[in-house]
Amino acid sequence: MSIVLSVDNLYKSYSTVRALNGVSFEVPENSVFGILGPNGSGKTTLLGIIMDVLRPNNGGFRWFGKPGSSEQRKKIGTLLETPNFYSYLSATDNLKITQAISGRGNKQDIDNVLRKVNLYDRRWAPFKSYSLGMKQRLAIAAALLGNPKVLVLDEPTNGLDPVGIAEIRELIRELRDQGHTIIMASHLLDEVERVCTHAAILKNGQLITTGHVDEIMKDDDLVEMSAANLQALEAVLQKTGGKVLLDEKTNTVQVVFPQGTAKLDDINRLCFEQGVVLTHLILKKKKLEARFFELTNN
Repeated sequence: MSIVLSVDNLYKSYSTVRALNGVSFEVPENSVFGILGPNGSGKTTLLGIIMDVLRPNNGGFRWFGKPGSSEQRKKIGTLLETPNFYSYLSATDNLKITQAISGRGNKQDIDNVLRKVNLYDRRWAPFKSYSLGMKQRLAIAAALLGNPKVLVLDEPTNGLDPVGIAEIRELIRELRDQGHTIIMASHLLDEVERVCTHAAILKNGQLITTGHVDEIMKDDDLVEMSAANLQALEAVLQKTGGKVLLDEKTNTVQVVFPQGTAKLDDINRLCFEQGVVLTHLILKKKKLEARFFELTNN
């Protein structure tokens, strides 16, 4: 798989505050790559550096295997801050102005990007009549002018209502299916888990982990069970060799096994043979939120 962006040992300080501390990772082609972390973790500083808005104190980055240049920059569309559109103008007319200022794309390109973000049917409606989600989709349309291979988005769902968030998530998936690579910063763990294929997790300017989301989520198998007699179930499960946790609030017993070793059929059979009939048995995937706090609190 080709590498779109290579970040190599980036450092950035503001006076006594170190915003980035030796950050390195790679973004594969045709991925949705999430840069995840709480406010102040260095996400926006990192985006500013890779878009040549800020200069690092040390380290570097390469787009498509080459140092940054105006030619490479044309392959990248960006949405780094809240876009400014004229409220009384239509989407088409606003994009004409954006196009004239940026020099990206052509007249036909405007119709193409509006189709990509599902605004073509509302292309002549004034911007002020748009919902929050539609306004953000128009901002992404502006970033798509010139048909860039890569989109860099800073908190693309920030400030949106639940409907708008769902719209942008679906759009990001569609853009990836159309062949774009999306790099997005977010502090919303659920957002990254739902739309990203890869991620880098930052804390206080340091890279905690990076890789495919499924790899980051790799952890122990967590099996959750319930029965009429929880104490009897707990006693049986002690024989499995896993770590047993009784939760009387949820009326469940959880058993932790090394990753990939939990056998639900065997557990069910053991319980039945010992006279315990299970009313609930499931292998649970640990949520990114729990994994994130494990990683950042070590």
